[in-house]
Amino acid sequence: MFIDFFYLLRLHGLKVSVTEWMLLMEALQKGLCRGLMEFYDISRAILIKSEADFDQFDLLFVQYFEKIERVKSIPSELLNWLNDQKPQKKYNKEEVDRLWGDLDLDQIRRMLEERLDEQKERHDGGSYWLGTGGTSVFGNTGYNPVGIRVGGHSKNRRAMQVAGQRKFKDFREDDTLDERQFQMAFRKLRQLTVGQEGAKDVLDLDQTIEETGNQAGNLKLVFTRPRQNAVKLILLIDSGGSMWRHAKLCNSLFQAAKKSHHLKDLKIFYFHNCFYERLYETPICRESESIASKWVLQNLKNDYKVIVVGDAAMAMSELIYKGGRSWYYEPNEESGINWIRRFKKQYESMIWLNPIPKSQWEDGWGWRSIDLVRQTVTMYPLTVKGLEEGIKSLLS
Repeated sequence: MFIDFFYLLRLHGLKVSVTEWMLLMEALQKGLCRGLMEFYDISRAILIKSEADFDQFDLLFVQYFEKIERVKSIPSELLNWLNDQKPQKKYNKEEVDRLWGDLDLDQIRRMLEERLDEQKERHDGGSYWLGTGGTSVFGNTGYNPVGIRVGGHSKNRRAMQVAGQRKFKDFREDDTLDERQFQMAFRKLRQLTVGQEGAKDVLDLDQTIEETGNQAGNLKLVFTRPRQNAVKLILLIDSGGSMWRHAKLCNSLFQAAKKSHHLKDLKIFYFHNCFYERLYETPICRESESIASKWVLQNLKNDYKVIVVGDAAMAMSELIYKGGRSWYYEPNEESGINWIRRFKKQYESMIWLNPIPKSQWEDGWGWRSIDLVRQTVTMYPLTVKGLEEGIKSLLS
């Protein structure tokens, strides 16, 4: 049953196993899916393993089952009636369920075709014609356990309407991030090493197997110290100007980074458009709350990994000229691109995350400065997938 749906999911890259599909079929056989809404909930729970795939599943669900609730060739006059909804009239739910509950889709579609041929005027609150506020199999704002909604908006939470809302589109790997998704991505920024201090109270499974084998099968437990994350991170965030439109996104990244307690060390600094002689400790970028970039290079050794977050879109003078900085009273003594190169030379593991969509990097505003920065630092789009690819490159 629904084997084409299984192949459709696999065709579009969703990793649905045969075992999971057979488990879903078992749920159907046991009567756990008495309607399309329940089938939607259970199939997503069984088949989809990552929130990043929820939106793709919803799109494919709608594509496959769309014919169940989509009706073509509805006269415009009738649709106008149906979009002018009337209040729901009183009804006996048990009686309606008993009367209509056994109809299958083919029967309902045939009945709809007959009603469309017969109906010549508006009807509301009834159980036979297309209308609103009643218990007919067709219409909207009423109740029927198996009906086809025509016009209006869903009131009783039907599967197609729920899937069509795409509530999970923010979890798609090609979409931008929120704080929770940042946190999930930062968790992958790990390089575990055995600590040099502390009690040896963690079982070393590999050594236990080896020592047990060396003793002809006599169990020899080997313990070691807990492993610790060795990753130290510098986060540089562009603040102000064209980055104001991305302020919410950058704030989410900041909050996620601050909550990433698994990092061995985390330093966060700010800059405007490009970093020069000084980095700032707050997004306001005040001179009184700044630190010399040379101090950072001299005191934060090259084992730090660096993530720069900014749109890299600026006047070329800000990037390539001495004194080209946009802040007139704080001219730069060295060009911005040279500072970027100095950081890249010091920190080999360095990436740049850009909130501007990748499709605009080559022909959108600021494309020249973006291109020059990309020639120095590997740039990724500030999306779930982009961040994960960037973190993977930092760890390689």
